[in-house]
Amino acid sequence: MVPFWCNVNERSLRQGDLMHGCLVPVVGPRFGTADGAEEIPVPQADLIVVTQSCDLANPEIPLVALCRILSVSDDGETNLSKKRREQLEGIRKGRHAGLHLLASPTDPEDNAEALIVDFRQIISLPVGYLTIRAEELGDRWRLDSPYLEHFSQALARFFMRVG
Repeated sequence: MVPFWCNVNERSLRQGDLMHGCLVPVVGPRFGTADGAEEIPVPQADLIVVTQSCDLANPEIPLVALCRILSVSDDGETNLSKKRREQLEGIRKGRHAGLHLLASPTDPEDNAEALIVDFRQIISLPVGYLTIRAEELGDRWRLDSPYLEHFSQALARFFMRVG
């Protein structure tokens, strides 16, 4: 079986890089309407790079596009119910617009550890922040071919759909 992920330890970013614990500023609907300083929450999130690798090679690029990635077992449920298994099968078959299923980097055979990518919310973060974060992470996972191409096509299908 071809591995889904490869382990990397480098500053450079590529499409399909799994970036754990990134800080993501959350701007609310009333942002910019108050006088004076505003509080902006900055929670951590696990993200995957969606910007094309060829674009990331351009030193002029200021921002990187990423999407949230969640483990199927994030809800603490390791024994998947029949309903949950059916939902995951629907995501795997592309029946849920904006969601994409990936195998776990550490245990691809365990469906309870699979990852769900949410294409419905794109997060942009500075390339400088992410290269420093990549260095801090050290070893991290990168989606490998041919799964990277499948992932990229799923993203493209989501954005090119006709409503």
